[in-house]
Amino acid sequence: MKLRLGMIGGGHGSFIGAVHRMAASLDGLYELVAGAFSSNPDTSRSTGQHLGLAPDRVYASYQELVEQEAQRPANERVQVISIVTPNHLHFAPAKLALEHGFAVVLDKPITFSLAEAQELAAVLKASGQKLCLTHTYTGYPMLKEARHLLATGALGRVRKVYVEYPQGWLSTPEESGENKQAAWRTDPARSGIAGAMGDIGTHAFNLLEYVSGLRVTELCADINTVVPNRRLDDDGAVLLKLSDEASGVLVSTQVAAGEENNLRLRIYGEKGGLDWQQADANTLLVKWLDRPTEVRRTGASYLSATALHNSRIPPGHPEGYLEAFANLYRNFALTLLAEQGGSPAPPEAQDYPGIEEGLRGMAFIETVIASGQSEKKWTKFTL
Repeated sequence: MKLRLGMIGGGHGSFIGAVHRMAASLDGLYELVAGAFSSNPDTSRSTGQHLGLAPDRVYASYQELVEQEAQRPANERVQVISIVTPNHLHFAPAKLALEHGFAVVLDKPITFSLAEAQELAAVLKASGQKLCLTHTYTGYPMLKEARHLLATGALGRVRKVYVEYPQGWLSTPEESGENKQAAWRTDPARSGIAGAMGDIGTHAFNLLEYVSGLRVTELCADINTVVPNRRLDDDGAVLLKLSDEASGVLVSTQVAAGEENNLRLRIYGEKGGLDWQQADANTLLVKWLDRPTEVRRTGASYLSATALHNSRIPPGHPEGYLEAFANLYRNFALTLLAEQGGSPAPPEAQDYPGIEEGLRGMAFIETVIASGQSEKKWTKFTL
């Protein structure tokens, strides 16, 4: 059985919209049947035509999509709405979709501000619906293996965490040309109060908390805008105090010339450490204090049930970004389908980011920017 999917945003030229469509289609659990793909009705119409949708299911606005789909018979209307717009257009479509009884998949960060995220949390609770937030990297099988090792105490109490996300694509003023992605991501009216910290720093923050199981309690941020005349930060480093007396360092930059997207996470406990990086996403290094380093690989039979649940093919066949993204869509679908059948989904399927991760991500953005502007050494992380 497939879930009927609608999409808001993701028209011609959208990077993330195409990624969402590929991820949703990978496991055959969704069928894209409707969309409002652009605020320009002509672009929305041409995108829908390109995707093979029925003309009467391609809408000129998100309001039209939600309201008209809600009026269709229950066996025809969309069941899930995926929102893949820039940050300033997350809250209103998500709120409207939830209020009309649709489950929501929402690109991160969850909203434009923490206040919006808190209001959306209240709407979600009142609606009784479910929401999946696409923090892509939590879908990698070897990060789920890392999380399992830490949760079961294999490495002892966590002492130190390092997470870094270096990019180089904004090393020059790309936003002053034809690069639409750069234009909105560096525009405070569309992106919010943070640039690099909101765009990729939130991914690093989310990954740190997801894998370690710890929570940031205080932070000290150095936030920079390196490229002249850029309106938002493009570089930063953050010292972190974590629960259970651990500490950490987070680095997020989009001006590391020559870098691509090599997100890296290292976590050290009393007995050993873990080292994972996206450039070799199918490998997890487990470094022991008293014996040789282990190399764990995606798809191997010795992995945890959660890691294996999120793998599709035998070891040695690379699984990457699209498969990790698809794991979020699959787990969300399995949860919704199980609920429709009157039984809870297995724990492995319920493992996807949601409203709590969204709230903490927005709190991170606001706290890290406040810390960067403050003369105080430490700023409390509050939510």
